[in-house]
Amino acid sequence: MLDNTLDSEATRPVLWNISQSWLLYVMFAASLAIAGYGLYRRVMAWRRGQPAARFDQPWPRLKMLLTHAIGQRRTVRERYAAFFHTFLYTGFIVLFIATMVVMADHRFGLPIMRGAFYLWFQSLIVDIFGALVVAGTAIAFVRRLVHRPRKLVLNDESLRILGLILLMALTGFLLEGWRIAATADPWGVWSPFGYLVARISSLALTAKSMELAHVITWWFHSVLVFGFIAWVPYTKLLHILTAPLNIYTARLAPSGASLKPLDLDRLAETGEPMGVRTAAQLTWKDLLDLDACTECGRCTDVCPANTVGKSLSPRDLILDLRDLVRAPQAGEPAGITSTVTAAAPDSLWQCTTCGACMEACPVFIEQMPKIVDLRRYLVMEESDFPETMQQAVTSLETRGHPFRGTQSTRLDWAEGLPVKTIGEALDAEVLLWVGCGGALIERNQKVVRATAQLLAAAGVNFAILGREEKCTGDPARRIGNEFLFEMLARENVETLNRHAVKTIVTSCPHCFNTLRHEYPQFGGSFEVYHHSEYLAKLVSEGRLASATPLDQTVTFHDPCYLGRHNGVFDAPRQLVQISSRRMVEMERRRENGFCCGGGGGMSFVDEPAGQRVNQERAREALKTGAEVVAVGCPFCMTMLEDGINARRGERDVRVMDVAELLWESVGKKA
Repeated sequence: MLDNTLDSEATRPVLWNISQSWLLYVMFAASLAIAGYGLYRRVMAWRRGQPAARFDQPWPRLKMLLTHAIGQRRTVRERYAAFFHTFLYTGFIVLFIATMVVMADHRFGLPIMRGAFYLWFQSLIVDIFGALVVAGTAIAFVRRLVHRPRKLVLNDESLRILGLILLMALTGFLLEGWRIAATADPWGVWSPFGYLVARISSLALTAKSMELAHVITWWFHSVLVFGFIAWVPYTKLLHILTAPLNIYTARLAPSGASLKPLDLDRLAETGEPMGVRTAAQLTWKDLLDLDACTECGRCTDVCPANTVGKSLSPRDLILDLRDLVRAPQAGEPAGITSTVTAAAPDSLWQCTTCGACMEACPVFIEQMPKIVDLRRYLVMEESDFPETMQQAVTSLETRGHPFRGTQSTRLDWAEGLPVKTIGEALDAEVLLWVGCGGALIERNQKVVRATAQLLAAAGVNFAILGREEKCTGDPARRIGNEFLFEMLARENVETLNRHAVKTIVTSCPHCFNTLRHEYPQFGGSFEVYHHSEYLAKLVSEGRLASATPLDQTVTFHDPCYLGRHNGVFDAPRQLVQISSRRMVEMERRRENGFCCGGGGGMSFVDEPAGQRVNQERAREALKTGAEVVAVGCPFCMTMLEDGINARRGERDVRVMDVAELLWESVGKKA
């Protein structure tokens, strides 16, 4: 049978049993007009946003579009959802192509519905993908009606959309089956699901009744399809159009460079608020983000604050902002509605700025920068933010660091070490940026000492700024005080440029991120290394003595501002593997790592008992059975030591920096 079907005359009548086909074009034009108007309204709304340069570098953007819009790389990370979503979107693509082939044959007389192409693609492949649409819709129904995961927005609109898709697919199979049966199509077996409908229908219906049912259902099916097209821009399915555009215009730089500076001088002159208060202050890309949201909840699912039971939900923040932009409050014109009200100010201060939400989002929405923009308004215009954060900001203003109670100085950590300041070592090849956490927190002073000793052992000619060093401003910027951040940044850049600094090594990922990505905004361009990168480089060059691995099991915690925000995953692990006999990984690691809870100014906030992010991460670290939890960040050191001490019970578990581990394993030889 299959050998005979390879006849080049294999085909079927297009629009069989249908007259008045001109109505199709009327319906199509009407659906496009309605959909076009809906899309036009959204585009006009985006154009009211502030400028944002997101159409540069077309080739990298095209690659990202192909990888994430067509390839769905982030979507497929979640296997259950990946199945039904892949079935749906690939099915729709194939069915769309098949429809275009049919209309090209019918309208333009192109002889393409013929022979092997007709059999293999237009019959077999299209039938299979149509069945995948049915299967995908069924899985999605089960997920929403039976499993009901907490992260989903469970509403009637989603069920109506799924019901319409299922009805379109099922009526399509009915039409195919009745045509096959009524015409005794010799090629019908190539459409297996339609052929099955034909065989079943032949048992109960005559050819005449199938013809009648076919013509009625055909027009009903057409109304469904064109109605669906018209409806798309007015529902969450708008993401079919906005998601590819949002991916194409996504940020190309690492997420650590996602915060944009404010033109503070212009804002002061014009009297415009600093930060975001209204929709009019969002960029067009921000507004596009709001319309691209698929409501999948992946951002909220990975949010550390939400995980431990806090009210912050990145998805709900985006949806609240979207609803305000689309439907301003009574008596207020579009663009004037307060977005702060929608964003639930209390939850804004629960964000650790870890970037997990942005990493998880399949359509590249930028939730964290919006949170910081909203914070900026509350901090700089309203002075409305948590008291302990205010104390850290006050200390930054008066003492150049955020640790209000510390009695340490910038040089205490170096006591007894032959460490020179940049003024004493004018020929230094490297500046060791100590950072506030390294210099002023007693536990972290040991980390900086180990780093300095390793640099000295490797023969690196390095120096420090000493008393000239001030906070990079990272806490100020993430808390929302952009004015203070800019002041600190300009002072530090002036100091670094005055000393002609070219290469910087730091043990703090927050300093690392700020120096590498944010100081160039203020004229500071440096080659910046995290200490794990630089030490791994020294090891690979043979400048450090061979390590003697310590007999201990170590797990490594990825600092958010080193790993997810800057893509540095391997260097610290190399140091762990060099220093220790056994390394085990936590369940959430690398890009999917879980925050320690200290970023975004949260290390200066006393979290409620039972809602502490550091204890959740400590629980996961202890679950590995490791004797040492390795870190690469002073904030992670503080947060995880507290968390481990609260969770470890009788176990002896240490928290150590990767530099300390390396120094323990090579120190004696050095």
